[in-house]
Amino acid sequence: MNVRTLCLAILNCGDSTGYEIRKLVSEGHFSHFVDASYGSIYPALNRMEQEGLVVSRQEEQEGKPNRKVYSITSDGQAEFSAALTKPAQKDLFKSEFLLLAMCAELMDPEALSRAIDEQLEYLKAELALIDAHVEEVDMAGANWVGDYGRACLSSALNYLLTNRADLEEIAKQARAKPVLIAAE
Repeated sequence: MNVRTLCLAILNCGDSTGYEIRKLVSEGHFSHFVDASYGSIYPALNRMEQEGLVVSRQEEQEGKPNRKVYSITSDGQAEFSAALTKPAQKDLFKSEFLLLAMCAELMDPEALSRAIDEQLEYLKAELALIDAHVEEVDMAGANWVGDYGRACLSSALNYLLTNRADLEEIAKQARAKPVLIAAE
């Protein structure tokens, strides 16, 4: 899936400005699907407007510049529907925390404990984000997606809570080993 399809998905739910789309992608209920920056959203919207997939209108704002609001057209809905029939890309999962965990024996135990605490807070915040946004999307699958996200994050949170001591012990044991210096 690409930025273009993500914009169409958002506009399929309702009219939005480019700023609102970026906000939904960065911290809203569409933040778990595809990364998109202002530098990719606005060119995609402009291209889709030229192709007749979206239309825009200017809305006046009191004391502010006019805002450009985008709406999906029937051609845009058709392209979005067609995009939904294509196979999904494999899920990507990257975690700097897991790199720290893998290298636990090289870490200071206190630094590792702080990293674990930060990861726990991150997972809790992501769960709260899902809970805050799942009701905002008026699509039948939104609750299912929210439940899926909760299951993944809850599993990670529970695993970390249950196995934290094992990881911390790796760092403590490594610090307890004497350092061997090679003879020259």
